[in-house]
Amino acid sequence: MTVDAHHHVWDLSVRDQDWIGPGSPIRRDFTVADLAPEARAAGVDRTVLVQTVTVAEETPEFLALAAAHDLIAGVVGWTDLTRPDIADELARLRELPGGRYLKGIRHQVQGEPDPRWLLRPDVRRGLAAVADAGLVYDLLVLPHQLPAGVEAAEALPRLTFVLDHVGKPPIASGGLEPWATSVRALAALPNTVCKFSGMVTEADPDSWTVDDLRPYADVVLDAFGPDRLMFGSDWPVCTLAADYGEVLDAARQLVPARDHAQVFEATATRVYDL
Repeated sequence: MTVDAHHHVWDLSVRDQDWIGPGSPIRRDFTVADLAPEARAAGVDRTVLVQTVTVAEETPEFLALAAAHDLIAGVVGWTDLTRPDIADELARLRELPGGRYLKGIRHQVQGEPDPRWLLRPDVRRGLAAVADAGLVYDLLVLPHQLPAGVEAAEALPRLTFVLDHVGKPPIASGGLEPWATSVRALAALPNTVCKFSGMVTEADPDSWTVDDLRPYADVVLDAFGPDRLMFGSDWPVCTLAADYGEVLDAARQLVPARDHAQVFEATATRVYDL
């Protein structure tokens, strides 16, 4: 039993994915039907579908997909955290078809020019509403934004923060600091969890090895421990550097065998209430 706690799907005929550059190999449709055989072949039986764009219509679509496909056990959607009626909006999403699959909210903080965006009063109010709704918050940041993430998690102890893609360290250049110090500061807070995901695309996509990833994997394994670490494929973004099976195999090599049950199933099942 393996849970993939982080993947995406998109249909370019429904809406553009403007973050994907022209000519990119992933500038095409990726559907649940594309993912399912790869996931099953890799032994993955449940997944968490994660938002891709800051468009309100996407989250109801993802909830409907979850209701229609046994593979998808949870959805991390998007809504505007700064809207005054955020609590009502979260309740409305819960009442939609598939609304029971809504497990968390995410915003692409990595694209915000303000490194302290998470600490804005209107954002903090929205994050508190996410906690009140019993949902978790997926934290998508770049290393220089991690300190604000630490402050936000400290200020909102009732909200579980799930760090996506181990905080996007500069694997290709081989640097550990200041990323590692910030990650350890985040992990010191009990309401934080980390996704063991997104590393292959932060490494050199054409020549990465498991050993290139190991220093970063070791930091998060040591900082969070297996009970606060969960595997995510980041499919189909990962296909820029590796196929689905290769990503899972690399993760299995990096995580000690004694911790596989936690990292590849138990943590995601608990945190996302799958």
